[in-house]
Amino acid sequence: MDVLSRKLRIGAVVIGRNEGQRLVRCLESLLNSVDYVVYVDSGSSDKSVQEAERRGVECLSLDMNLPFTAARARNEGANYLLHKFPDLNAIQFIDGDCEVQADWISKAQDFLEAKTEYAVVCGRRRERFPEQSIYNQLCDIEWNTPVGDAMACGGDALIRVSAFIQVDGYKNCLIAGEEPEMCFRLRAQGWKIYRLDEEMVLHDAAITQFSQWWKRTTRTGYAFASGSSIHGKSVERYWVKETERIILWGLLLPIVIVALSIINLLYLALLLIYFVQIVRVGLKRSGLSKIKFKWAASIVLGKIPEALGLLKYYLIRNTIAIIEYK
Repeated sequence: MDVLSRKLRIGAVVIGRNEGQRLVRCLESLLNSVDYVVYVDSGSSDKSVQEAERRGVECLSLDMNLPFTAARARNEGANYLLHKFPDLNAIQFIDGDCEVQADWISKAQDFLEAKTEYAVVCGRRRERFPEQSIYNQLCDIEWNTPVGDAMACGGDALIRVSAFIQVDGYKNCLIAGEEPEMCFRLRAQGWKIYRLDEEMVLHDAAITQFSQWWKRTTRTGYAFASGSSIHGKSVERYWVKETERIILWGLLLPIVIVALSIINLLYLALLLIYFVQIVRVGLKRSGLSKIKFKWAASIVLGKIPEALGLLKYYLIRNTIAIIEYK
């Protein structure tokens, strides 16, 4: 379906910083499938803005004197599009390190046209280079969410404008987890979210070092802590269980084991609890074949950097400072 034959008018908000060739691929994957594109740059020192302008893309440069978050970048891009193009019906949000698959926009917009009760539709995000590192492989597994009605979407999704306006978009103050948080508010207003069994984007995580994985996982813990603090008292108890698991496996057990080992080194044997948990979690994902125990180790041992992210949230919760991993 070409742009002119669509019933819905679709714009795209691309956010990024120093994405280089990844941004070029992202923009070129959108130009022939949406009506309008805006690129929101967050202080790039490369030629990101110039490359976008060369392709006729509208560009916004965030005021970096204000606290930067991806949520704020997406909101500013959406507000710009809606002010300039009030006929928009839906917005495709996409990160600058992603490339949109050729048929995604048409399939997503068909879904929103047919299913008016849905605010958000997303699809399969895949890693471009999963073979380059175990960390990229783990990301690819993470992106493979269940098909059908969903609780939330990620950073790449087609969102109905009327629903986006109703909940006032993303929360600018969130440095992570802003997409599920907005989806929580959408669901509270009666909207639905759907994950299609369709290829959506290729993503380039470019995580090749343990330190990058550690920082990204720390950010995950921060997101769980901030989300549960905002909506944890809801009937859904939003992200409370996830936060409790972080506290148990990432804080309480390590503290207890270290404290007991000071008394007697034999207590270090309690660390076997983590080994047992890794085996238990891995056996539940037999479909992952050889990588299942590596994935399980990232889930179980990842509770430690997640706990650091949780502590970071409660220590600097009134300060907006992003946690970058690349």
